[in-house]
Amino acid sequence: MHNELTQKDIQMMQEELDYRRITLRPKLLEAVKEARAFGDLSENFEYKAAKQEKNRNEGRIRFLENMIRTAVVVSDASAEDAVGLYDKVTVYLEEDDETETYQVVTTMRQDALHGLISKESPVGRALLGKKVGDRVLVQVNEAFSYEMVIQRIEKAGDDGSVPLNSY
Repeated sequence: MHNELTQKDIQMMQEELDYRRITLRPKLLEAVKEARAFGDLSENFEYKAAKQEKNRNEGRIRFLENMIRTAVVVSDASAEDAVGLYDKVTVYLEEDDETETYQVVTTMRQDALHGLISKESPVGRALLGKKVGDRVLVQVNEAFSYEMVIQRIEKAGDDGSVPLNSY
């Protein structure tokens, strides 16, 4: 499976990867060397903690390298009046008489607890390309679906932030 990422996602991962390789890796290696010098390794907590931190960093480096290597680059461009990647969307759920705001993001940035929904989620798929006033059917599974109405779209800036111009 390939991860669909924007050029900005890849750039952010590359920056983290460079930091972890160039800056963090040497510091963690030095911490392991210092802790090793404290003596008996079987009872040396500092050594074990330093090794764990070094291994976590190496694991994250491998993860980022794999994500960048297997990524499929997708465009974050969208019509000026339609929902696209990184846009904030305010919807009205008639059934619950509630208004909710989501930001449609790539899978790498998703965080449902903070309103960041993946473009691959049922809600994200339903919202992409729609306009203000559109009634959207969210098909969760074969047995459950619900409708919502798009009330507002706030277009994202180049960095994924939301500027003042909105609809």
